[in-house]
Amino acid sequence: MKEFYKKNRQIIIWSIIIALSVFYVVYLIRVPSGLQQLINGIELGSIYALIALGYTMVYGIIRLINFAHADIFMLGAYMGLFAFNLFGLPFWMLIILSMVICAVIGVVIEKLAYKPLRFKPRLSALITALGVSLLLENFFRLNPFQFGSVKLEAVSKEGKFLASFPFSPNPKAFPEMIAKVELVKTDFLVITNYTVIYLVVAAILLALLYYIVNHTMIGKQMRAVSFDKNSAALMGINVNRVISYTFVIGPALAGASGILFGMKYGILQSPYLGIWPGWKAFIAAVLGGIGNLPGAVLGSYIMGISEIYATSVNSDLGFGVSFAILILILVLKPTGLLGKLQPEKV
Repeated sequence: MKEFYKKNRQIIIWSIIIALSVFYVVYLIRVPSGLQQLINGIELGSIYALIALGYTMVYGIIRLINFAHADIFMLGAYMGLFAFNLFGLPFWMLIILSMVICAVIGVVIEKLAYKPLRFKPRLSALITALGVSLLLENFFRLNPFQFGSVKLEAVSKEGKFLASFPFSPNPKAFPEMIAKVELVKTDFLVITNYTVIYLVVAAILLALLYYIVNHTMIGKQMRAVSFDKNSAALMGINVNRVISYTFVIGPALAGASGILFGMKYGILQSPYLGIWPGWKAFIAAVLGGIGNLPGAVLGSYIMGISEIYATSVNSDLGFGVSFAILILILVLKPTGLLGKLQPEKV
């Protein structure tokens, strides 16, 4: 059986891909709401793509799974809520502000938590990433208006800053930053301006990332460090600066995706809300090939569409299908759809 799989692995993989593609097409044609689900899946895939790129960039540069990345995504959503309630900023300014704040937090985390472990065993950095993730989740679920048994209700009502502060263990309604307008409406299809916003924002940020990586000096340095960190250092590249830039770009994209996530679902459940989108975006990065930027985007859209289709069949399947895809890709093609096998020196 093992020999059969080795000889026919490519045939098996392509057979599964074709079978899934046929299923999606048949579902799209036969189910009245199929096109609506496809659009919803593309919207969700756009959000996953912006998160997954942060995972894959950090892994490509320093071979670290940054589990705190999902919580930076959470911070982006909450910062957008906070700034809108406090200042009433327009949507595009909230996106930029959220990206800047998340980029700063990403660099601080890298400098304080990851840089001291740069030459330590990878397990140390991985455990630290989990610790940072738990720290962010539990710190920001604290109620700022309660210290022990003392509640600051009067202060929170008087001060606009405290009243606007979003962090607490309770769900928060995400405001409608832009009036929702139905552009297309039929019996089985509704397309709003929010759909266009998700796709346009994702397309702009992905195009900007493509330009940075492929047509700027820092992008060339990132690719060099990703290929061989030691050789890049010998060629005069400041590896520490390149890593810092990676922790600027990845969290910035996560911050933007947090705003889009809040707009799509209209509620922020708690500071733990980054866990599930983070896991699914990580699976998307693995599906496409961890460390491969186009692969992360491809995997994200596959994940988004698959999740929406599965959820339309049964609400519980939406969570399970993600891990089913992860198991399937690790068994059949561990390097991911676009990833390549890279031998590692030991």
